[in-house]
Amino acid sequence: MNMSDRKIVAIHQPNFFPWLGYFDKISRADLFIVLDHVQFPKKGGTYSNRVQLVVNGQAAWLTMPIVRAYHGFRRINEIQIDNTQPWRTGVLKTIQMNYSHTPFFKLIFPFLAELVNNPTDSLVEYNLSAINSLAASLGIDTSKSILSSTLSVEGHATDLLVSIVKAVGGTTYLCGGGAPRYQQDEKFAEAGIELVYQNFRHPVYRQRNTQEFIPGLSIIDALMNCGFEGTKALILDQP
Repeated sequence: MNMSDRKIVAIHQPNFFPWLGYFDKISRADLFIVLDHVQFPKKGGTYSNRVQLVVNGQAAWLTMPIVRAYHGFRRINEIQIDNTQPWRTGVLKTIQMNYSHTPFFKLIFPFLAELVNNPTDSLVEYNLSAINSLAASLGIDTSKSILSSTLSVEGHATDLLVSIVKAVGGTTYLCGGGAPRYQQDEKFAEAGIELVYQNFRHPVYRQRNTQEFIPGLSIIDALMNCGFEGTKALILDQP
């Protein structure tokens, strides 16, 4: 395949203040499909409404409460945030208590507070607003994002991914490290789609609030410790 004809497509659910690898995936893709029309699990949490940060020196979950008083199933784009709870205040207090001594706290916290305080009750709207603002602050093009709910696609699991890539004219599917658990790789080849694994290597940087480095945290951790330019470099330095 001529590299100039290659169109790389990445697909991911709209996560809650995602980790570095999420933004690496956006930056590598020509089109980033926000998977917002699939079913949200009725029980338990997902990365769509929770993420980990350092709390008291250990990784701990920050959670966005959602409205679960519904029957049947709902798609991600139908999920509402439970704004009856003062969770935004709790999130900001937790961040302030655990990151106030990091070198970029004074720069990052006001920017972050504006994102956290978004008053919407739509999970997708909230997460996309934060993701796009964070990506833009790192110099990542946000115009490449497309909601899967706007596409005419069908199927489940790998069949759905193939359908999405074909619907946007993609030639290549960029998949993350967790894909082997559920993905049937051969279906991409059968559809004439090149399959490329992201192979994100988590960078190690100095975390001021824990004794041993903890990978996989929200990008908030990197921003507080490294700033905008430093965090951008962590992503761009990927092989």
